[in-house]
Order: sequence, then structure tokens, then C-alpha cells
Amino acid sequence: MATMGKSHTWVRAQRRPKRALFLSSPIGLGHARRDVAIARELRAIHPDLRIDWLAQDPVTRVLADAGESVHPASAWLANESAHIEDESADHDLHAFQAIRRMDEILVSNFMVFNDVVDETYYDLVIGDEAWDVDYFLHENPELKRFAFAWLTDFVGWLPMPVGGAAEAALTADYNAEMLEQRARYRRLRDRSIFVGNPDDVIDESFGPGLPRIREWTEANFDFAGYVTGFSPPSPDELARVRDDLGLDGGELLCVVTVGGSGVGEALLRRVLDAVPEARRRESRLRFLAVAGPRIDPASLPCPEGAEVRGFVPDLYLSLAACDVAVVQGGLTTTMELAAARRPFLYVPLENHFEQNFHVRHRLERYGAGRRIRYAEASDPDTLAGELVAEAGREVSCRPVETDGAARAAALLGELL
Repeated sequence: MATMGKSHTWVRAQRRPKRALFLSSPIGLGHARRDVAIARELRAIHPDLRIDWLAQDPVTRVLADAGESVHPASAWLANESAHIEDESADHDLHAFQAIRRMDEILVSNFMVFNDVVDETYYDLVIGDEAWDVDYFLHENPELKRFAFAWLTDFVGWLPMPVGGAAEAALTADYNAEMLEQRARYRRLRDRSIFVGNPDDVIDESFGPGLPRIREWTEANFDFAGYVTGFSPPSPDELARVRDDLGLDGGELLCVVTVGGSGVGEALLRRVLDAVPEARRRESRLRFLAVAGPRIDPASLPCPEGAEVRGFVPDLYLSLAACDVAVVQGGLTTTMELAAARRPFLYVPLENHFEQNFHVRHRLERYGAGRRIRYAEASDPDTLAGELVAEAGREVSCRPVETDGAARAAALLGELL
């Protein structure tokens, strides 16, 4: 009888629905869109899987639109987006230094995470650039009691020239610490997934005496390919988008968007100031300016021929339907435009190492978009000229894969 009882308990345990906790970085809404796509593919592999999300605003808005379950403890997280906005000014964000000054927030948020996994058993924790969880688990490996998967779309801190020798030494030190953590506790990450392909990894050094970034990443990561988070829209879908915007057949749509934080407000204002001159040069132009969830649309100017909106849940459809776009240098928005083969200008945040090095490298590999410096966009006439010229450019960039979410989910599903 005892043997039968043990067998019955074992069978019930095998039938217990699996649970996963998904952590999605709030610094850029692109993480949320791709993570929702991966979660859907993961449920296709494991239909009984329950996924909880530990997330902050504005990620929670994307999750709510997608019908995902946000863990109540999310309300206790300190907001990283607000910190990033406080660190920025006039399209300038020294991203590496901003993250260095975020220690108090990261410690607090890790403690919230630790309470959550103490209270509820999760079979799998997925961290999409959840820097706090990855770092502090490596520092305290005894706290790991679940399978842990790490997702990222860049590897390696890189110094900006303005930081000089001091910043070069600091970034190398941060990289060396990460390399040492990974070498010491290889078992801590059950899977490391790079959202992209090996050639998307920048071929630079981690620092003096340290490995090459691409070589090390190829040896330590699995590659999912890029995750767009959507299927390519049909011609009918794109036609509906243009109809909803009131465009006639001959008008040209310019979409202006600056991501999910409030960091890009200065760029939005510069483009809106250039609208009258752009429309004087090309009268068919109409503008859709997307302020995002953390910029008040009513605070922005709205010149004739332009419409200003707040958060747009399916922004990728508007981007795919546009004739030209002006965007910040974030990876998600620029890659959505690359996938749709649309012409666009991208204006990286000054001193943002990821946008100026990692994203730029990837876009150049795809042959997508044209980079301009923020200083070049200071004069409305110059910006208008650049924008009108880009609207007529023929796009022939490298195709962006459409199966990245399924490939990432397959790698994650093996851990359940």
C-alpha cells in the first residue's frame, strides 16, 4: 500500500501545472512586445503553463492589452523608467553612468523578486535584461531554486568617448566582473539566449586583456534570431491603418516615435517644429507623432498636417504602413521598421552606448535606416530636408527573420 501511495503522489506531482515568472525590462517597450510573443509561443508548447509577470509601468500597459497576468507584487517595484528619465536631458542619456547610479533601485527590486519566489514555487524564471536578478543571484547562488533563463539583445558595456580613460576603465571592470561571475557559476543560468544572430554581436573587446565580445557570446549563448513580436501585416491591414488615419491614396505618412519612456520628448519637439517646412517641400506629407505612455500629448505642439497621440498599442502597424519615419535609436522600433522595409531616420540618444554602438552595428549589418546626430536635427530646415529626402529612398535592407519568438520559446520550453 505504501508503494502505491508513493506512486499516486508521483503521478499527481507530474500533473501539476507548470508555472513561470517572466521579468521584462521596463527600459524600452520593445522588451514587453517581444516577451509577450515568446510567452504565447511557450504556451503553444506547454498549454497548461501559467505565466505571471513581475513588471513595471509602462510594461504593465502592454501586458494589460495582451491579457497577461501581472503579479500583485509588481506594485512594490521601484520604477526604473523614472530614474532613466531623471538622468536624461535634451536627448542626452549617459546610459552606462545612469545604470551605475541605479543600485538602490536594483537592490530594492531584487528583494521584491526574492519575496515573490519565496512565496510561490516557479518552475522557470525568465529574465529579459533583468539586471538586478541576474547580478544578485550570481552573488548569492544559494537563493536560486528554479530554472533560470537570461535574455538579452546586447552583450558588453562600452565606454563613450566623452568619458575618457576613466569610463573605459570602469566599463572594462564591469565586464570583467560579469565574466568572472559567469565562469564561477556557470550552473546559475540554465540558458542564456541572445535575441539576434552571432553577426549582430559587436566585434569589440570587453576591455584590455579580456576576450572579444562576439567570440565570448558565441561560446556562452544560444541564438534565437531577432524577435519582432508580430507576424508581417497584410496589405489589407496596412490599408486599414491608413484609412483610420484619414489618408488618401496620394498622401505620404511620416511616423515620429521615441519609445516608451519620456527621454525622447526633445526629439519629438524638434520634428514637430520641422513639420511646416517639410510640408512646404513636400505637400503630400502627413505626420503621426506618438508620444508614448510617459509623455503627455497635450504638452506637445500640433502643427497643421500633424496628429499627436499617446500610447499606441499596435504601433508596429503604423510603422509598417508609413512612407518614412523619424525615431530614436532604440533597437525594437528600428528593427520593426527594418522588418517592414520602410525608410527611416534614427537619432541615437547622445552618450547612450547601446544605441550608438550595439544598435548602430546591427542596423548597419541589415542595411536599414540612416543615422543622424541630434545636433544635425537642431535646425528645422535641415531636419525637414533630411526627412523629405529619406521619404523618397528605395529600401533594400536584409530581411528580418519572423520565427525568433518560436525559436526562443523552444529553447525555454526545454527547461520545463
